[in-house]
Amino acid sequence: MEMEYVSEFPHNYMDRRPRKRPRLAAAAAAAAWDIPPQLQPRTHTKAQSGLYYGQVVGNGTSIGSSRMLPDHASLFVKGLAQKGSPPWRDDDKDGHYVFALGENLTSRYKIHRKIGEGTFGQVLECWDRETREVVAVKVVRSTKKYREAAMLEVDVLQLLGKYDRNGSRCVQIRNWLDYHNHICIVFEMLGPSLYDFLRKNNYCPFPVNLVRELGRQLLECVAFMHDKRLVHTDLKPENVLFVSSEYIKIPDYKSHNEGTFYKRLPKSSAIKVIDFGSTASGHQDHKYIVSTRHYRAPEVILGLGWSYPCDIWSVGCILVELCSGEALFQTHENLEHLAMMERVLGPLPQHMLKRVESHINILLILFWWIGGGWFSLHAEKYVRRGRLDWPDGATSRESIKAAMKLPRLQNLVMQHVDHSAGDIIDLLQGLLRHDPANRLTAHEALRHPFFTRYRRF
Repeated sequence: MEMEYVSEFPHNYMDRRPRKRPRLAAAAAAAAWDIPPQLQPRTHTKAQSGLYYGQVVGNGTSIGSSRMLPDHASLFVKGLAQKGSPPWRDDDKDGHYVFALGENLTSRYKIHRKIGEGTFGQVLECWDRETREVVAVKVVRSTKKYREAAMLEVDVLQLLGKYDRNGSRCVQIRNWLDYHNHICIVFEMLGPSLYDFLRKNNYCPFPVNLVRELGRQLLECVAFMHDKRLVHTDLKPENVLFVSSEYIKIPDYKSHNEGTFYKRLPKSSAIKVIDFGSTASGHQDHKYIVSTRHYRAPEVILGLGWSYPCDIWSVGCILVELCSGEALFQTHENLEHLAMMERVLGPLPQHMLKRVESHINILLILFWWIGGGWFSLHAEKYVRRGRLDWPDGATSRESIKAAMKLPRLQNLVMQHVDHSAGDIIDLLQGLLRHDPANRLTAHEALRHPFFTRYRRF
């Protein structure tokens, strides 16, 4: 067996898959979090503006090679060894910090390279001169919305770290600072995300034993957060990272291509959850849109309010993706998304659809009474006469075909799982129940035979 160890994943091109789209409520989530008093964002004295360049490529962290504007090409020069702060520079037009490789974030952190980017800002690999270790520094855009969201994330991380002292579930915060009007959050350095590992592995499904261990740890993290009355709201493969970047290569005997092909397996199955900037309190139902499209629960799409169960739905979608190598619901439209859910999991409950219909009718009457027409123009009706308005409401024939080609959940899983299929199908059916009131909790899922019947991997 060939074995190869690597210390990092090279990322020399941008991800062009049609699977991800920006969160629809990034702004709403930043402005409308309903959180306990101990997690309210703090206010800070505004510091100087200054220092680093970032590109917006979508929601979440998107790993890619270092990129630069032509005007700043001369800034990306390695070998700047001074320990003092770099020359003062303006942020770019979007509030991203302009930096040069080899420069410092204060005298403590030296910038090695950029390892991630997103709407929030960028993530830099830095050398911590005080602890003598490599760390990941999330440098947030200097705009007010993102500064407040970053301070909420700091408070959540510190609260979780207070109870998760071993750092076994969630990424550990090492430090945070307000540098040149940018909130910088210092984290332990971790490995690639589940999605990046799948991509580098040509979207080859994970073995069921590995899915079991990853699912166990993910549910343990969710259970831990829910016990603290917190909802993550943005669980997806990009936000679950392996602790180590090392992997082994083994022959892929299932490949139908000629020649010898190999697939990667992580050397360690240990993972941690990241990105707590959208965390919300679970003490009441919320109405605004959360979660990245493909991992969004039906109650969120239908506007019925959401709480802890929306995380459970996301976990179910992640586990299916790990088993199959592909996102379960690859769509960008709400009605098509709901139709796909019915195709894979069966009809949506009548009581949920009736609540949607009655809610829309009440709002239409209200807006008519006050003389407005905004809602009737802006709202989308997915329900008609007590059922999903499908396929009549479909936007195109291609949309209908996209939903119709999906198999039932059990058939989808059995295409990829040789053993333990019955247990994992039953678990997934519990995690992906349409009605959030009937969905498994994280603690109930951890007691499922899929986890308890087998030894730890």
